Amino acid sequence: MRGVVFDGERAEVADDLEIRDPGPGEVLVAVAAAGLCHSDLSVIDGTIPFPVPVVLGHEGAGVVEAVGPGVTHVAPGDHVSMSTLAGCRACAECDRGRPTMCRRAIGRPERPFSRAGEQLYQFASNSAFAERTLVKAVQAVKIPREIPLASAALIGCGVLTGVGAVLNRAKVAIGDTVVVIGSGGIGLNVLQGARLAGASTIVAVDTNPAKEETARLFGATHFLTSVEGVREVLPDGAQHVFECVGHTGLVRQAIDLLDRHGQAVLLGMPAPTAEATFLPAAMFLDKSILGCRYGSSRPQRDIALYARLYGEGRLLLDELVTEVYPVEDFAKAADDAEQGRVARGVLTF
Repeated sequence: MRGVVFDGERAEVADDLEIRDPGPGEVLVAVAAAGLCHSDLSVIDGTIPFPVPVVLGHEGAGVVEAVGPGVTHVAPGDHVSMSTLAGCRACAECDRGRPTMCRRAIGRPERPFSRAGEQLYQFASNSAFAERTLVKAVQAVKIPREIPLASAALIGCGVLTGVGAVLNRAKVAIGDTVVVIGSGGIGLNVLQGARLAGASTIVAVDTNPAKEETARLFGATHFLTSVEGVREVLPDGAQHVFECVGHTGLVRQAIDLLDRHGQAVLLGMPAPTAEATFLPAAMFLDKSILGCRYGSSRPQRDIALYARLYGEGRLLLDELVTEVYPVEDFAKAADDAEQGRVARGVLTF
């Protein structure tokens, strides 16, 4: 079968991958579509260290092909969106409803794939850039068949992260003020999360003026090409500022834009050794900096919720898909993503 493999030096589309059968508590999914996220590119450029060789991809949707013993909530033929949270469902964090903090769900890559007798790692417990992948039962969330799978693929990372950061982590309330730095795939979902939460003023900031139309479609009430103009819109600062780029300088700017009792939420992915600086005095008046992993999501609950909101016309998914590529065009899709030509590119099989 086909899949995108990174060997530590280059990513290529292989056509000789194999995958084992599902074991207890596992689901074999025939992947129909997978979103190309910057996290995948960050493995290739070394920003995210990961063992190799690895099958990339972590944002996908498809059709259940087979299930292992003990799996009852999905069956062959079901359409599913896949999360990356291979939580144990038994630790204290899972029991508290915080699966993003499950230690068994982080940094424990398995190797269900093989190629010419060599085992390959699975990225983010998912590897959606393959025609078939194995996930834990908790990662496969049944969705209505009416949702196009190319759109449903984006729920599993970009939507969970962006919308979840607003609703679950920041807990934006009706009437709050929001600034979103970066209008890429994550930033757009933060914008629509703020819209769903009922924020009164939603300022999108992106250096690319061509992104204004899409940013406003997703919920921005204002669009700026520089943070310098934010104080003209919000003289006292914002109650919530989301940094969606991963630039350390923008972290400082996000903090500087806060109003009293404001919070800066960091979603962008800088290099592991990158350091950001800020003035500690700027944190007085009850300001805070929040980290956020995967939108502080509970995928079995949140994916089902977002699928319902999509069906009601309240959550945008189709509009996130800028371009669809056959998996063989991975190199072009990756270049388009790196150059900012797409909000989200989707690979199909």
